[in-house]
Amino acid sequence: MKRRRVLYGGAVLAGGLLAGAGFVGGVAVGSSDRPELLPERAPRTPEEAWRLLMAGNERWASGRSIHPNQDVARRLEVAGGQAPYAVVVSCIDSRVPPEMVFDAGVGDVLAVRTAAHTVDPLVTAAIEYGPEDLRASLVVVLGHQRCGAVTAAAQALSKGDRLPGGMQHIVTALRPAYARMTGRGRVIVDPLLVESMVRDHTVNVTRQLARDPLLAPRIRGGGLRVVGAYYSLETGRISRLL
Repeated sequence: MKRRRVLYGGAVLAGGLLAGAGFVGGVAVGSSDRPELLPERAPRTPEEAWRLLMAGNERWASGRSIHPNQDVARRLEVAGGQAPYAVVVSCIDSRVPPEMVFDAGVGDVLAVRTAAHTVDPLVTAAIEYGPEDLRASLVVVLGHQRCGAVTAAAQALSKGDRLPGGMQHIVTALRPAYARMTGRGRVIVDPLLVESMVRDHTVNVTRQLARDPLLAPRIRGGGLRVVGAYYSLETGRISRLL
């Protein structure tokens, strides 16, 4: 039986309702029983991809997640190949899982996660894979409130300490943001400094990726956009920075 695509990516009915979401008359019903009609096709432009992500984030923040594309049918659909519409570059923080905060599902986003969303050549290559090989039209660099990695780096820099093992690489990556926010002087680390560093670092990584030799031509051609954004742990909402 041919699978209906009234919901983008598939129905959320597979042997019963999944995690508070159901499939009723061509609409997905969230936990508050308010219908959410999703696109019938994958987004084709960066603007459409961003709107889809933000609509999902609004559902998440308001407690109306519908958990799309998380059923058996979707798993089978993407088993033979994937076509994610966005790459999300975010922190490893357990409180900021990309698929959850954007209310997305299997095969929707390519998640690239590092401490404080820092990038190096290997991470950049993983990000490039989305637009270059999978034709994703959007890259989102997502910073977040009260980032532990940023806090640790700021404390190390303010005291002149060195973090153990490979964690010192995080300090090195965040040194420019610390310098811009403090004027290179050693200061007391407080929440305001951490938040300003998170935002500055997010914007800097976004601009760095926008200049990437593989990504830049796609951006100039209109088929790709790199967006910097910020996630609030308290509200669950994502705001655009760049």
